[in-house]
Amino acid sequence: MDAVVAADAAWGIGLGGTQTLVIPEDRQHFRRVTGRGTIIVGRRTLMDFPGGRPLKNRRNIILTRDENFAVEGGVVAHSVEEALALAGDPPEGVFVCGGESVYRQFLPYCGRVYVTRIYASPEADAHFPNLDALPEWELEDPGELSESGGLKYRFQVYARKK
Repeated sequence: MDAVVAADAAWGIGLGGTQTLVIPEDRQHFRRVTGRGTIIVGRRTLMDFPGGRPLKNRRNIILTRDENFAVEGGVVAHSVEEALALAGDPPEGVFVCGGESVYRQFLPYCGRVYVTRIYASPEADAHFPNLDALPEWELEDPGELSESGGLKYRFQVYARKK
């Protein structure tokens, strides 16, 4: 299982339930990385998807505490354990895609994190754990510096140390 995230210079990922920074190249990168795999997202993150609907061409597992929540085109899980069971064993081709609490709950199960690192510092009320400060993670691929709409960014890959 891996994670995919777009994070700013301070590891901020969102404000008020939506991404703070969006660049078209990140959306394309997300589609390439997650491919036709399985994604795990929280209910609030799902609401930020286009139309508040599960993403096409992927199996969508939505984590929520709401026992009455249902969504067409997605599978609902009410606990980390239930989501992991739905993901399969081993959970190959499974990507954790947010939000903050979902990332924190599933990071211990991830082997890699695909980070779109955007070099800006907007206000954020949701953050991804700072992988540079966690001894169990190392930067495997620093990515090439690119620019989009005046924002500099890199597609980076962090790997869990063995």
